[in-house]
Amino acid sequence: MSRSAHPAGPRHADVLPEGHYSGPPADLNTLDAKVWAQTVARDAEGTVTVGGVDVKTLAEQHGTPAYILDEADFRARARAWRGAFGADADVFYAGKAFLSRAVVRWLHEEGLNLDVCSGGELATALSAGMPADRIAFHGNNKSKDEIRRAIEAGVGRIVLDSFQEIVRVAHIAQELGKRQRVQIRITVGVEAHTHEFIATAHEDQKFGIPLAGGQAAEAVRRALRLDWLEVIGIHSHIGSQIFDMSGFEVAAHRVVGLLKDIRDEHGVELPEIDLGGGLGIAYTSDDDPREPHEIAKALTEIVTRECEAARLRTPRISVEPGRAIVGPTAFTLYEVGTIKPLDGLRTYVSVDGGMSDNIRTALYDAEYSVALVSRTSDAEPMLARVVGKHCESGDIVVKDAFLPSDLAPGDLIAVPATGAYCRSMASNYNHVLRPPVVAVNDGESRVIVRRETEDDLLRLDVG
Repeated sequence: MSRSAHPAGPRHADVLPEGHYSGPPADLNTLDAKVWAQTVARDAEGTVTVGGVDVKTLAEQHGTPAYILDEADFRARARAWRGAFGADADVFYAGKAFLSRAVVRWLHEEGLNLDVCSGGELATALSAGMPADRIAFHGNNKSKDEIRRAIEAGVGRIVLDSFQEIVRVAHIAQELGKRQRVQIRITVGVEAHTHEFIATAHEDQKFGIPLAGGQAAEAVRRALRLDWLEVIGIHSHIGSQIFDMSGFEVAAHRVVGLLKDIRDEHGVELPEIDLGGGLGIAYTSDDDPREPHEIAKALTEIVTRECEAARLRTPRISVEPGRAIVGPTAFTLYEVGTIKPLDGLRTYVSVDGGMSDNIRTALYDAEYSVALVSRTSDAEPMLARVVGKHCESGDIVVKDAFLPSDLAPGDLIAVPATGAYCRSMASNYNHVLRPPVVAVNDGESRVIVRRETEDDLLRLDVG
């Protein structure tokens, strides 16, 4: 079917049953800079390019779906965070957002530290040359083997998440004859305004030791008694995809209050405070994230003010941006397959990926943008739902967006801001192969995580 003959879907006058759009944008060919990587643009022919390489070339060379990562943008964002906090603070990239050996090398070169939360992430970091003393090890249920490997490697800090873990880490450190630097993760009772599953500082969840009821104070009390632990500070993380700094202000007030109590009881002023990550990025044009220098200024002022009021020396601040660095730097490139208009509702646009490469829409009700990137179009906009190829009605990539009504099979579309958590949480549902991660920089592309093959799938099937 030719593009001109393609049956039109619902136009902009139709209602949006589940979206937040009041109407289509004035120009579907314009790319909103807030949601795309810094080097993304359209060339003279209307094809989208990134790092000087057009998406048609990327699709021909690497196939679709594929995660396309702007290396220059990643490095620039890493430098911006490092520069915003300066030499008197530490920036730990949260590896859970997306981790590969190439990313570890970039982080090392740009002067960032690394936060890992599993043995696999630790192995990736060490294999790529990240100095162990610049690694923090997180997790609510670290195995004995993971703790042992972390201490043997000499990680800079282990974040203790429970009373059992205080004893476990101390015991393994003693066995190895190595005194281990630790922080104690507490939950401060701040409800971040995010999805329930990514809000992490209220008491009713699995992370940390509650401040309420004196539990956090008791955890510090026990850890300070153990000679094989060096307690260097308190860790707090209030959630993810946060735009409002008020939650950090409340959290800092409560953390500093605990530091004051520790000083008064033990005569010790802990030298560090980690406020976690969770700063939001723009997934749609409605999102308005803060710049790193604004965040650094606000957090520094909050902690300094609270410490002055408590008559404490201001501790060294650590932060853990993951999504805020890698999220905006990548987009997922898809090829359009079937197109199914539903009169009076919307048009379903199926792509050659789906919930196996982006589970966040199904899991968190996340919202994304989408654009036609292999060409421009002057056709009327249609209300579209971008869906995947999996055997699930919930296999939705973009719930509601406007795409040109002449969209046709074979067109390339792209979903921006997929650098964080999409590849990390990817699966083989329906035995679909996980896409590659392709880094683009200065007119060249290279695979940094290769596409899975059927041999990869069958190699694990030993039955």
